[in-house]
Amino acid sequence: MVLLTVNSAARGNSTIPSRLFSPDIEPSLTGFKELCSQSVTQQDFPLSSSISSNVPIYDLSRFDVTDEELVARLQHEWHHILLSGPGVVVFQNLYQNKQLLEKVNSVYQDIIDDEKQSVKKGDHFAKGSANDRIWNSFSKHCLADPTSFLEYYSNPWVALICESWLGPAYRITSQVNIVRPGGAAQVSHRDYHLGFQTATACSRFPIVTQIASQLLTLQGAVAHTNMPIETGPTRLLPFSQRFEDGYMAYRLPQFTEYFLENYVSLPLAMGDGLFFNPALFHAAGENVTHDTSRSANLLQINSAFGKPMETIETGPLIEKTWDDLSNQFGREGLSLEVRSYIATIAEGYPFPTNLDRRPPAPNGMAPESEQELLTRGLNKGWSVQQVMMELEQMHRDARP
Repeated sequence: MVLLTVNSAARGNSTIPSRLFSPDIEPSLTGFKELCSQSVTQQDFPLSSSISSNVPIYDLSRFDVTDEELVARLQHEWHHILLSGPGVVVFQNLYQNKQLLEKVNSVYQDIIDDEKQSVKKGDHFAKGSANDRIWNSFSKHCLADPTSFLEYYSNPWVALICESWLGPAYRITSQVNIVRPGGAAQVSHRDYHLGFQTATACSRFPIVTQIASQLLTLQGAVAHTNMPIETGPTRLLPFSQRFEDGYMAYRLPQFTEYFLENYVSLPLAMGDGLFFNPALFHAAGENVTHDTSRSANLLQINSAFGKPMETIETGPLIEKTWDDLSNQFGREGLSLEVRSYIATIAEGYPFPTNLDRRPPAPNGMAPESEQELLTRGLNKGWSVQQVMMELEQMHRDARP
């Protein structure tokens, strides 16, 4: 079991192993190379459409999203890939409605143009202003154009991918990144949580916590333009998420050099999705074109038991989209699309809360969640005023 293994370099001479990685002991490059030298074939993932450079590819247009038995098998494969396999999956035709993506691109551009007038941008692994970046594009998209937001985040395939890794009650945040011609490549790295901290800070977290942290987040990107190799789609090092001391290693020059010598990168078409374990060594590539920007909506999906990187205030987003959601519910009932949107827009995990004012339900172990409240409101035909009144009361009762 992966969570019970402990890197031998951290043990020292004690019969009781150290709970921490030592910042003074260099991670094993040899062990890293052995992990990353593995390979897979399509026989390993029989529902995949193909394998390219050790990355499984699934063409979602081949599958019926309402076939529950098939979907369960797909989710088993995706989970195994992310945990024990290459650590990255490509989903072709994740979004098949190109007109929707063009509309969303227009919304994003309006936000970018507006923010350039007043907001100074920063980036994690690139120079500020080197790219066009929208932080919290999730909320900004909804407030700017709730109709396209509802359609975009009602995608049942996105919900199924998220659930395959994180289970229910996940939380989505998103950030748009547009890399212009000439945009430089990122330095290889791991992602949030521990990927955004120094090696010294990481060394204070127990080994099992470092390993477990990758189970709390799923990284994804939806291609909003075609991404030929020349535009620099994400560079990936399959199997690198399995290296236990990777958060201690990725900043070291010998690991960076190995990444640069061995990474793979796959072209994406507009509407394709790329999802990977946050512990995978990866980096955005260099856009060597003269006239083609690379645009992606970067999704960071968080477990119910983790902390998202960005704060999402759900109330205004629910208020903006409730009428359209109610109309969709009237046409479809509690369809996959409606359920996918509710899972995206509202909290499914009802904690932390105030248990004096919000005790567990009579037949349950927890009080009502936002998602359950919205479902109840749809079934009862609540107006936007009613649902907001109920939601605000829930939030008041949850306070200390």
